[in-house]
Amino acid sequence: MAEQGFQTTITNPDLIGEAVDSGPAPEQATRQIAEPKPADKHGWWWGVGRRKTAVARVRLRPAQDGNPKVQIQVSRKKFKTVEDYFSEPQDRADVYAPLGVTDTADKLEVFVRADGGGITGQAQAIRLGIARALVGYDPQLEPVLREKGYLTRDARKVERKKYGQPGARRRFQFSKR
Repeated sequence: MAEQGFQTTITNPDLIGEAVDSGPAPEQATRQIAEPKPADKHGWWWGVGRRKTAVARVRLRPAQDGNPKVQIQVSRKKFKTVEDYFSEPQDRADVYAPLGVTDTADKLEVFVRADGGGITGQAQAIRLGIARALVGYDPQLEPVLREKGYLTRDARKVERKKYGQPGARRRFQFSKR
């Protein structure tokens, strides 16, 4: 039985021994900056953030009368400040993080509707929603927000409970006899 080998054929002998340049290295590649999205008919830029089971709908616009603020809508006509809504300092920091990194905290009005999940999940959903709305407002801010990880959705969720078991991974105690 004869062995089969593989043959390679070089069609251009001038390329023997030379490295082929396939373009810029991945770390040198630049990303195309998109055009700014226009605001909706009422002058708002929107962003939706999600974390676990929490959903945050964020809208922002340039501050009217030089009065920047971040407010969370609790009911139809009732709003709370971030300090009143979140008691933990880490949750407040999560909400203000995208605005602080991009130096837009004193230029924008931000209104948030947060539903579902817990306090920490809502804070991180708001962070993602604000970051997405900022990219719509000014696409030049995307590299800074992406570098800090504010545009990446955290996909971890609670594992579901399985049939015939007391929990997601918990099993009933095994008895040999």
